Amino acid sequence: MTNVNGPKVVVIGGGTGLPVLLRGLRKFPINLSAIVTVSDDGGSTGRLREDLSMPAPGDIRKVIASMSDVEPTLLELFQHRFEDGNGLSGHALGNLILAGMTSITGDFYKGIKEISRVFNVKGRIYPIANENMYLKAAFSDGTVVRGESNIPEVNKPIERVFYDPPHVQPLPEAVNAIKQAELIVIAPGSLYTSIIPNLISREIKDALRQTNAQTVYVCNVMTQHGETTGYKASDHIKAMHRHVDDSFVDSIVIHGEQIETTIKQEYEKEQAEPVVCDRDELEAMDVEVIKGDIADLHTDGTLKHHEHKIAKLLYELL
Repeated sequence: MTNVNGPKVVVIGGGTGLPVLLRGLRKFPINLSAIVTVSDDGGSTGRLREDLSMPAPGDIRKVIASMSDVEPTLLELFQHRFEDGNGLSGHALGNLILAGMTSITGDFYKGIKEISRVFNVKGRIYPIANENMYLKAAFSDGTVVRGESNIPEVNKPIERVFYDPPHVQPLPEAVNAIKQAELIVIAPGSLYTSIIPNLISREIKDALRQTNAQTVYVCNVMTQHGETTGYKASDHIKAMHRHVDDSFVDSIVIHGEQIETTIKQEYEKEQAEPVVCDRDELEAMDVEVIKGDIADLHTDGTLKHHEHKIAKLLYELL
């Protein structure tokens, strides 16, 4: 149902949270764009990056699948991950297709556009950068670590994250999408490795300051060990504002339903807990608090944002 003449909505993020929002939002009559992190360096993605010196394809692959309108079998094939086969073991077929199309077109973004056309993607997909780049993190004790997959393993308070090389040029189309948006949604996900990497280039910071769009953060339901241990809702916002050097988030969407004790106990095994909504602190920061029933228990026993509930709530903000 996406409509090129509809209100312009830009969703920013990576990991597993971004595709959930996009699957729901693409069914509404909006002009939808996704800005996706490309700093992952683990698994199939990491091996392709080392071999081909290309941006990370993994999160892009998930976003293409979430926004496409093709036969389920084709999507299943695109998302298929090989379990056996020496060099193929662990690779997702979609990652290999993205690598192949990048080689054919000579350009990662052109490759994404071609695959988006083939898979009938409803909207536009922009990698945050069109070059091979990595993420570094500086911790409270002065430690500096390179590589997105290594950052949570340090398990110390993170002061800031930054690019390696330091001056990464964001895709101009992504910058323009932010400037022209009517609603900007920061998707849930790993705060320092999926969300903030999209926000830290100078051009993106400037665009977030200049846009007239309402900017909404869909808050994580649970904390993440190694990244946001002990974080309240306001701490997520403060971290984003610190990296952008501006108070750019207008609203925060928080799951407002009680979480059952048995679910909390399961998350305690992963040293995670529900994110506390510290409303007074958020309102002191001039951030509007929007509570709703936006998450459900998944079949794997985890709490995940419900694509239809959160999409409906976000659409109503327009």
